[in-house]
Amino acid sequence: MMIAIAADHGGYHLKNFLVQELSAKRHTVQDLGTHSVDAVDYPDYARALARSLLQGKAERGVLICGSGVGAAVAANKFPGIRAGLCHDTFSAHQGVEDDDMNVLCLGARVIGPELAREVVAAFLAAKFSRAERHVRRVGKIAEIERECAERLSKSEALNSH
Repeated sequence: MMIAIAADHGGYHLKNFLVQELSAKRHTVQDLGTHSVDAVDYPDYARALARSLLQGKAERGVLICGSGVGAAVAANKFPGIRAGLCHDTFSAHQGVEDDDMNVLCLGARVIGPELAREVVAAFLAAKFSRAERHVRRVGKIAEIERECAERLSKSEALNSH
């Protein structure tokens, strides 16, 4: 599977650990940075990861910051991205099975490398169930995204006159 992975400085070490683990499992890994512990802003890495998924360059994404919260908030601003903050295997696989989650967010200051490896494995092994109720719910999320995009377009059009 093609996996995009990105982190801010708080998630740098965990990202590097997971890149090695995923590569060892024969996944193709797109490492989008950061590439040092120098302070950076997590929204920049959420943007890079979201673009990779939305452009079809990766099937799933793993996004890491100190708590995972900021990464999840930023990633979910992109239409078509369904990011979940998970620190347990149940949430990681259920998020995919029920909610078609395509980005796993982790908090490097919350979760250790061994548990992170298990959570990522559960996320990657899971498949969207396509059960009618889950398809309906994910469709409603997409509808909310469309409504917001339409409102933004109308607002921009009004402001340009």
